[in-house]
Formats: sequence, C-alpha cells, structure tokens
Amino acid sequence: MPELHSVSVNGVELNVAEAGSGPAVLLLHGFPHTWEVWTEVMADLSDRYRVIAPDLRGFGASGPAGTGYDAQSLADDAAALLTALGVSSAAVVGIDAGTPPAFLLALRRPDRVRRLVVMESLLGGLPGAEDFLADGPPWWFGFHAVPGLAETVLEGREAHYVDWFLRTGTLGDGVRPPLRDAFVRAYTGRGALRRAFSYYRALPRSATQIEQAVAAARLTVPTMAVGAHPVGAALERQLRPVADDLTGHVIEDCGHIIPLHRPRALLALLRPFLAAGHPAGTAERGRPAPSRT
Repeated sequence: MPELHSVSVNGVELNVAEAGSGPAVLLLHGFPHTWEVWTEVMADLSDRYRVIAPDLRGFGASGPAGTGYDAQSLADDAAALLTALGVSSAAVVGIDAGTPPAFLLALRRPDRVRRLVVMESLLGGLPGAEDFLADGPPWWFGFHAVPGLAETVLEGREAHYVDWFLRTGTLGDGVRPPLRDAFVRAYTGRGALRRAFSYYRALPRSATQIEQAVAAARLTVPTMAVGAHPVGAALERQLRPVADDLTGHVIEDCGHIIPLHRPRALLALLRPFLAAGHPAGTAERGRPAPSRT
C-alpha cells in the first residue's frame, strides 16, 4: 500500500500518496477522482520508480483552498511538491483536470519534467479539437461553471452524480465498490463540491494561460498523448503543432477513466515510454526521501 502523508505547498496542505523508489513519477488526477484513480498504476510502477500521487488542492483529503484552481496555479503546486520532496525532476502524468497543469509545468519548466504523459483532456482553445467540440463542450462544463449552482443542486445527491461519471467513464463497467465509495466520500458536501467545480470555473483563465504559454515557448520534453472515449485523438492534434517530440495513442474499447478502465493497456504504453528516459545506470534508485510532515 502507498504511504500517505501531508506536504505543505503554496499555503495548502496536499495529501500525497507515495510508493517505491527510483526515478520520480508524478501522477495528477482529474474529476471526480482522487489519487486513488492511480492505484493499479502505482502498484505496477513502484517496483522501479518513486511514484508520487497527490490529491490536487481542494480535492480529496488535501486541504481546502479558496483560490488556485487555474492550470498555472496547479502547475505551481506540482513544482512546489517536487521541491518539498527533494525531487529535482520527474516524469509527469496527467489525466482530465490534471492534464493542463502537467502541460504547463512541462512547457514552462522543462528542467523539472523529464517526460510528459497527458490523457483525456483538452488544452484550452488550442486548435485541433474542433471535431470533438462540434456539438459544444460536454454538458457538465456549463453546469459546473455557474457559481453556486451545481453544489446547491447536488448536495445530498453526490453518490448518484459521482456514479454517473464512474459508469460513463468506464463504458458502463463501473469500478470496484471500495474505490467508488472513496470517490463518493471525497465529493460529498457543499464545500467539497464547490472546490471541485472551482476547477471548471477557472477554465477561461486556464485557457488564457495556455494560449500565452504556447505563444512564448515550445514543448520540448518527450511527450505522449493517450486518448480513449470520448476525447480520442483530439489532445494529440492540439499538441502536434507545439510539441517537438510527440507520440500519440488511442486505446480502443476504453472509457475516459483510462487508469481504472484499462490499466493494463495504459501500463503497456507507460512502461516503455518512461523507461526510454532512463538509460542503464542513470536511475536514482534507493535515494532516501526527505523528512516531511
């Protein structure tokens, strides 16, 4: 089982799961998930990597925060977390809400990111997602974006709402009951819902941050874009004009929550991609972790 501990970054306490030793791999979750969306990925990778999976600020067991849900602030949290843990650079993997901050961290701080993996998300208004957005963005983006609305409507009905995303994100298969229950607990209560929806309310600001970032720099770190249903290859198409070294994959018969629905297929892509960044003899295996609270 991963070790859970709290790390103070940028004025908020992040709940962080860690497992294994070796080169660092940072995993950033999405909605409606916590670090536990990575459970099977962590179990597999921890035999050769130091795997670090935080709850994003305001999500799960991390401390509440009134601000900082835009992509750049979340990227700053990720960089500060690596620093607090004594990690000079890491492979960074993001899905859904974790993708924009992972992207901005790699774009603006390539010294901190060895390799980048992004999944099932869009990067603001960058070209390439026109087909995906032909009928407009997913319905819940607008629902979540209205200040005060979704949390008021959904309070007391959180389990039904989370269940819909878990079923849809696994093409009807659902997830194991203990994991489902953990996600429901993490998103129960008006405060928890409001913090989660703050990510959606910050999307216009995040889109501006992404637009400004790609106007000033190119993505130079080796990057892999992984799609499934419904995003497919849209993220890869957005990245293609701005990335120097990009590989794209779409996992067939796979729902949006890739690490839960098709973890074996995801790991079959992750393992060689991560290993390519570490020729024999360069791993930091066995380095002791710094003291922390």
